[in-house]
Amino acid sequence: MPGYELINSLEKKALINIFKEGSILFAHGFDKIRKRYHVREFENLCKKYFNVKYCLMVSSGTAAIKIGLKSLNVKSGDEVITQSFNFIATVEAILDIGAIPRMTSIDESLNMCPIDLKKKINKKTKAINPVHMLSFLKNLKKIKKIEKKKKIKILEDNCESIGAKFNNKYLGVHGHVGVFSFDFGKIITTGEGGLILTNDKKTFDYCKQYHDHGHLNIPFLSRGNDKAKIYGFNYRVTELQGAIGKVQLKKLKILLNDNKKKFFTLKKILEKKFLIRKVHKKSVPNYDTFIFFEKDTQRKAKIIKVLNKFKIGTKNLPDAIKWHCSYYWGHCLPKKEIINSISTKKKLEQAIAIPINYKTNTLKYKKIAQKILDIK
Repeated sequence: MPGYELINSLEKKALINIFKEGSILFAHGFDKIRKRYHVREFENLCKKYFNVKYCLMVSSGTAAIKIGLKSLNVKSGDEVITQSFNFIATVEAILDIGAIPRMTSIDESLNMCPIDLKKKINKKTKAINPVHMLSFLKNLKKIKKIEKKKKIKILEDNCESIGAKFNNKYLGVHGHVGVFSFDFGKIITTGEGGLILTNDKKTFDYCKQYHDHGHLNIPFLSRGNDKAKIYGFNYRVTELQGAIGKVQLKKLKILLNDNKKKFFTLKKILEKKFLIRKVHKKSVPNYDTFIFFEKDTQRKAKIIKVLNKFKIGTKNLPDAIKWHCSYYWGHCLPKKEIINSISTKKKLEQAIAIPINYKTNTLKYKKIAQKILDIK
């Protein structure tokens, strides 16, 4: 887990090199005086790594969601179906373009319930937005079948599960559009930043133009003489983020391997007593979070006390549940959606999410698991 734990002299050197190369921080233009394009290089590395045709780096995961929805032609009054265990940014992006968020319940994997998804689809549904919460999604195959049958495109939110796979393909490339986040708490980070992935050129062209005020960014044509076909906004990143992204992406495999080792250390001990979050047989998580369940509130409190004592704490569940469960979002959702989120709230209240940290060694996780196991 988070990429900031691996920030070292390599990221610092990458930033210093930008200033040595001429201090061009803007990601576009200045073709005649710059030596390289760091954001473009990072995008190309991501294309290769995730085996997708097009990648676009943007200012945040939230921006990526909004731009992705715009590229799917989601308009005011349209409905977008997402899930009740989520991050509030998803709902905010939907609302910001004038669309209506519809929240599904979650299944035993704590992700979008395909049965409830079917019930929510109607004539106003314009997009389906499954969110791979805390490492993986279980029922992606069933959701893909619904997409195909109903002919409704998927915007796949993989902000929290970078590096995870389903059916031997990276998460984020299974929908028409996929989005990542590189904020400071993600498995790889550029401080702030996001990524849009797609195999559709028309979609990519729209996203590329929309994130930069509609600019076509015609090579060797000055920004002042550039042209536009659509309007847009400023969701650009700087060369600084691109340079850091290149370094961080090279460290992803190290983090994934480290996460896996610590995840199974916890699992081997805690599965003796607790129900563990189920992983689909065709799913390979990024293992950055270990989730198990405890119904007894007093015992749960004791478990959290142990985690806090070891300075590990919890990840989203329960520490930030109000930012990740739509039951608490009465300030931006109608009462109907709040009521529909009660079952999700109850499931999440039984969950405990242990973050897998790079700088916390395996032996310490073993001690933590044993301490939790000994709680009566």
